[in-house]
Amino acid sequence: MLDLEVVPERSLGNEQWEFALGMPFSQAISILQKHCRIIKNVQVLYSEQTPLSHDLILNLTQDGIKLLFDATNQRLKVIEVYDLSKVKLKYCGVHFNSQAIAPTIEQIDQSFGATHPGVYNAAEQLFHLNFRGLSFSFQLDSWNEAPKYEIPHGAMVKRMHIYTGNNLQETRAPAMPLACFLGNIYAECVDVLRDQAGPLGLKLRLLTAGCGLGVMTDAKVRSLERSIFFGDSCQDVLGALGSPHKVFYKSEDKMKIHSPSPHKQVPSKCNDYFFNYFTLGVDILFDSTTHLVKKFVLHTNYPGHYNFNIYHRCDFKIPLVIKKEGADSQTEDCILTTYSKWDQIQELLGHPMEKPVVLHRSSSANNTNPFGSTFCFGLQRMIFEVMQNNHIASVTLYGAPRTTNQARPESSSSSH
Repeated sequence: MLDLEVVPERSLGNEQWEFALGMPFSQAISILQKHCRIIKNVQVLYSEQTPLSHDLILNLTQDGIKLLFDATNQRLKVIEVYDLSKVKLKYCGVHFNSQAIAPTIEQIDQSFGATHPGVYNAAEQLFHLNFRGLSFSFQLDSWNEAPKYEIPHGAMVKRMHIYTGNNLQETRAPAMPLACFLGNIYAECVDVLRDQAGPLGLKLRLLTAGCGLGVMTDAKVRSLERSIFFGDSCQDVLGALGSPHKVFYKSEDKMKIHSPSPHKQVPSKCNDYFFNYFTLGVDILFDSTTHLVKKFVLHTNYPGHYNFNIYHRCDFKIPLVIKKEGADSQTEDCILTTYSKWDQIQELLGHPMEKPVVLHRSSSANNTNPFGSTFCFGLQRMIFEVMQNNHIASVTLYGAPRTTNQARPESSSSSH
């Protein structure tokens, strides 16, 4: 049985690990994977058709704990303990719930101090006792005439919630805590830079836990801006974003079979390669001969996609130039985001001329992908990978690569 420390408005955990409010979904998954021998039978709950309308939930069924993540920013919003018989809980090192100690109203008063009376909810038949960042719900099954102002003696805690602020109904996931950065950089938002012809590059607002000379007490979250463009060199990108989490070399081009005489083609000495920045939700493709940027891939990290939980969600904005037909053919500016749906995009950009390319992903020849195929549509030097629920799984941006002696567009004074 897990033995966990409750920190109101902050976390639930022990000396080895903690689930902290504001923690990214992927870090909670990492904790569960690392301790899979102790924490078993975890469910991932999400809405397949409308993933933004419901929280993303990790249900620790064996331990009676639910972790509720904000559907948009995918950070931990609420920690709920819904079955106190499956877990031991302590506050400031002293147990208030274990096999020997029942979580009665008297015990909660003793551990947390009685600050104010509970609030009775007639619909749920529960009394709620609220502290800042922490609330207890008491079951009133055995009282027919429930008193409406005072929690009856001996009433037991049915549920406990840890959250930010004073109101569980209105709480939001806080910013990511310093302890969650772990030396990584994260993207607060990513703007696609473009001209009339198409995308030019990316402007990233980055967050990092910068600290003074190695002293954690000086640590604070710093925000900085970096821009990278098509045609930038490897060194430009490393200077702007630091080392990637992984470098991935593309396998030989599978489309070669469609060329007139594939058997005569000389295999290339080396292949194009990606820099994978998982915490930014971005991949950058470099040309194998020039080592210049030729493609960006932005990942939305929706549950129900094959790559879910590999990348953090890239919160991108892509300005679109829409030409309006008519006497005065003006252009209209629209912004496409991580949360735009494919039918909205088609209304703005028009329908693609070609049929979509169907993408079947599987980890090996015999494996099937339980999430189904996605569909890739090309428009305005962009490829949209569309899921079956009409959401965008990823956007690939192509550039018209500049030659090395061309000036870098949009002078990068903001970058360095």
